[in-house]
Amino acid sequence: MIQAVDYIRVLPEIVLTLFGVAIMMVEGALPPRASRKPLGWLAFVGTLAALAATVYQAGYPGMAFFGMVRVDSFSIFFHFLIAFIAALVVLSSFEYLDAQQIRGGEYYGLILFGAVGMVLMSSAVELVLIFIALEISSISTYVLAGFRRRAPSSIESSIKYFLLGSFATAFFLYGVALIFGATGSTRIYMIAETIQGGKHSAMVFTAVALMFVGIGFKIAAAPFHVWTPDVYEGAPAPVVGLMSTAPKAAAFAVLLRIFFAAATPGWFWPVWISAALSMTLGNISALVQDNVKRLLAYSSIAHAGYLLVAFAAARDIGISAAMFYTAAYALMNVGAFAVVSHFASAGERYVTLEDYAGLGRRSPVLAATLTIFLLSLIGIPITGGFFAKFYVFSAALKSNLVWLVIIAVVNSAIAAYYYLRIIVLMYMRDAREPAPTVQNVSAPLGVALALTVAATIYLGVLPGRVLDYASRGAALLVR
Repeated sequence: MIQAVDYIRVLPEIVLTLFGVAIMMVEGALPPRASRKPLGWLAFVGTLAALAATVYQAGYPGMAFFGMVRVDSFSIFFHFLIAFIAALVVLSSFEYLDAQQIRGGEYYGLILFGAVGMVLMSSAVELVLIFIALEISSISTYVLAGFRRRAPSSIESSIKYFLLGSFATAFFLYGVALIFGATGSTRIYMIAETIQGGKHSAMVFTAVALMFVGIGFKIAAAPFHVWTPDVYEGAPAPVVGLMSTAPKAAAFAVLLRIFFAAATPGWFWPVWISAALSMTLGNISALVQDNVKRLLAYSSIAHAGYLLVAFAAARDIGISAAMFYTAAYALMNVGAFAVVSHFASAGERYVTLEDYAGLGRRSPVLAATLTIFLLSLIGIPITGGFFAKFYVFSAALKSNLVWLVIIAVVNSAIAAYYYLRIIVLMYMRDAREPAPTVQNVSAPLGVALALTVAATIYLGVLPGRVLDYASRGAALLVR
């Protein structure tokens, strides 16, 4: 029998769904030429309500809905992170939608519906429910990727993402079917009991490989990364900030549950190889990019590789390092794409590296903000990126993954070149003529940038509290 506490354990999902439905209903009642900003503010209130629901939910840990959902420190960590990312993306979208003359209020509803799927992915402990949550998240992001309807590149982005994403999802679902055939269950903890009891066959190894292919696509890990540059280039910049962070966080949460909570075998070498390929291909490809969005897309592939290093390290220390890295990367990447979306202007005209030449003189605050995010992506001290990489590399060394750490360190040095290249252009090169116009930052975007900068520096100066919470979540993951 479903109890009242079960609903508390899915409270963030309920809140986000209600606000998303409200936005879609109000959207239909608004005149075609009326401003959609009130819907944006309603979405923002919805994300704040989801954050409050997450905090309230933390007081009611346990299983819900017949063992299909589990609320613990692990899921609460990702609930809070995903809702916070959604809030930042909503704030950074007000100005962008006005600049692009987009009046689709459903944009904000899709962000909330996508967040519902991502939040549910992080707490679901039943593979069919994880699949359903994955589809809820994916369908929303497929539509959001093509939201610049008048831009052919955006439509192309949406179609590519949809076709390849559907193909990858089929791999995941086939893996779920195989693991059900091998263990007789799709519940993660029952699968773990069967596997630990030695009652599994070679079919489990195939199932793990297929599920890794499906999730590997979602996190843009090599060799499943080929869609990323084209999709990121064509999609609206704030949407790319969402796509490159929140769905990845949810997908990494699913991977952690499948690999560690379900105690599935055979994942180490695929993860090791994918980590090495992701870091190397992502960073080397980024070196030759002239488009900032494509550069950050390849950077995203490389950072997926760094995260997989923590997966390969395993144990509690590797899991907590992966969780901390996910949070640090999400904050700095959302902030970077918020700057890109503001600077791109109408039609996303200014997205090449040369457009950023002289930005340090034309808009010192905006350039300084982007510099902080780029330094964090490199892993410079006093930024969250530094401790994120430090914990990942430390965990890998403690697990004797010396060669993987060497590959990661070399790739970090390569990555420093193309991040510093943007900073050099902003401060040491003159702007081309005519120089791209830099608009004043709106209040909502200013708040979003201030929050991301503050959080990035906080994680670089006082990482202990977040890491401790991640460690508690890691310890509970396998119990």
